Amino acid sequence: MRKISFLQTAIFMLMFALIIALAFGTTRLMLGGLDLGDFRGVILTLAGLVLVYLFAFLVFRAFLYFAPLRDGDIEAGSKQELIYHVYLLFFLILFYPIMRSGAMPVPLMRLVYQALGAKLGANTYSSGIILDPIFVEVGSNSLIGQYSLIVPHMIENEKLGHYPIRIGDGVTIGAHAVVLAGVTIGDGALVATGAVVPKGTQIAAGEIWGGVPAKRLRGPENESTN
Repeated sequence: MRKISFLQTAIFMLMFALIIALAFGTTRLMLGGLDLGDFRGVILTLAGLVLVYLFAFLVFRAFLYFAPLRDGDIEAGSKQELIYHVYLLFFLILFYPIMRSGAMPVPLMRLVYQALGAKLGANTYSSGIILDPIFVEVGSNSLIGQYSLIVPHMIENEKLGHYPIRIGDGVTIGAHAVVLAGVTIGDGALVATGAVVPKGTQIAAGEIWGGVPAKRLRGPENESTN
């Protein structure tokens, strides 16, 4: 694992300070003059917390717009490494507490993942954790099961990189399953509970995969048999 430098931390802290300032200022502007009674402190705190995350999403996306994080390997000492470590600090400090808590209702988590850059089709939801959402694309009517992990990044000692995960329409990812970097899953496929899909695996439409590591258990229902 690579060390996050002082410069990278300082860049994040400047943006974090901006987020806090925007949230505090907006809360004061919107609610500061209202008579909120005995619950004033609670209401202002909750409003401020919501605004912290709203501005965090905006600043995070703006950062990636001006400093895109690309897929592929990340070389040590490169500009991409600097961008990645600032990006990582956003998740470590702000976003992982939401993603990993399990407290956020699934429909709201869909909005969170979309705000973080995930491409999710209509009626697609995740009850698991989508890491690095900007590198994940899921079609319509798909379900990512409870406590499953979608992991587009690869960290192998000093080797670091991101490889997009693409999941088709009508796919089911079972509870506690793990889908690793560079995996493609075709329409109507199913990944069984607890399966671990290795890096770069190609799962065809309609197939069922399971096991550790995951292997093809059954082909599409319309597949001819001899």
